[in-house]
Amino acid sequence: MKRHIWGGLCALGILAMPIQAYAAASCGGTYQPRLTSAQAGMIEENEPLTLDQVLTQIRHASPEVRAAALETKARAAEARQAGRWLNPSLSLEVENFGGDGAFDGFDQSDRTYAISQTLQLGGKRQKQVRAARALEALGSAQCETILREAELEAALSFYDLHATIQLAEMADSAADLAARFRDTVIKRYEAGAAAPPDVSRAKTEAARLQAAAADLQAQIIVEKLALAALWGADTARFGNPIITATQAAPSQGEVSSHPAIVAAAASLEASRAQEQLERVRIIPDITVSAGVREFEATGESALVAGLEVPLPLFDRNRDAADAAAFRAQASAIDAEATEARLRARLQSSIAQQQAARRQLDLLQSSALPEAQSAHDAAIRGYQAGKFDLTATLDARQALIDTQIAVIESNRKLNAENVLLQSLIGAAPFSEGDMQ
Repeated sequence: MKRHIWGGLCALGILAMPIQAYAAASCGGTYQPRLTSAQAGMIEENEPLTLDQVLTQIRHASPEVRAAALETKARAAEARQAGRWLNPSLSLEVENFGGDGAFDGFDQSDRTYAISQTLQLGGKRQKQVRAARALEALGSAQCETILREAELEAALSFYDLHATIQLAEMADSAADLAARFRDTVIKRYEAGAAAPPDVSRAKTEAARLQAAAADLQAQIIVEKLALAALWGADTARFGNPIITATQAAPSQGEVSSHPAIVAAAASLEASRAQEQLERVRIIPDITVSAGVREFEATGESALVAGLEVPLPLFDRNRDAADAAAFRAQASAIDAEATEARLRARLQSSIAQQQAARRQLDLLQSSALPEAQSAHDAAIRGYQAGKFDLTATLDARQALIDTQIAVIESNRKLNAENVLLQSLIGAAPFSEGDMQ
């Protein structure tokens, strides 16, 4: 996560969107038509931006989610294909023609018309369908995982942008104060109460803060474009983010329903289904045929029938079955590791959330008021000739550092809240909010 730092004595170190036509990004189910502006929560140009609007954009316009949804539909089509019967074959065979003597031409030829059908034994077709359906379920779960990660990335970007705008507003205010203080130093110099180096230093600090404020304004544009790019837009015409209050999140929860865990379980099921399919492929398929043979010489005809069975002498598909078994074992390991990883991530997020909340409370209730009071007193004292320039600038730097800490702490709390909500599937990431 990003850090917003002020470096040096007073230097500030820093921290979308014509709406495109919406295409449904549902991870499975039937096709959804394009949404109207009202249904999609279209963001009006230069209007304030909310988190719900951002998530709506991601759910219906994210290129990654849309591509994953199409892959899910492709796997559904493959599952349907896996259940199709093999096509029969129609054959024509001509014998005893174009030879010598009586067999010259076609007068003594025999013609056989036959139709043949390959029959899959050992339940191969059913197991092919099961394996294909398992891959379809895996595709849907992977799409949900991509969607959840895309939502989380967008939410974090939303709060980062909000924090950058707060920093920019603070930088503008600090630059204005620095400009007024510079004028105060100049007046004191003209009155003979300040030395020339004090004037130069005050001008330098005012210019630095003005440059930092301009840099943050540029950073806002960059972050807006980055946010808009998450749903495939190349411009960012929306207004600034608005947060009515710090998002609250449960202090505990379970990750068992997280899409990544569902995807890991689906991957295991797909691997097992593929292993079962490879195991039965050792059973040879048979081809049966039936037809009619016509004898040109006598004008008579007779029925013919055939049976073809491949001999599994060289290839019994054992290596493919072993490979599928190894992949199933790997999927089982990955499923356990995924759940353990998410549980550890959940515990870490809960601890970070609680720490960020305590830090924010302390900064807002104690540190910020004290820093503001010290700064105001330093300004008055300098104007009265009681404090020197260094003490006054130090007090300003302490206030700036505290204001940055408040903004960063609030951003971190919001980020940990949405991360926790994402992990346990709470609003705004719950299933009901995704319709």
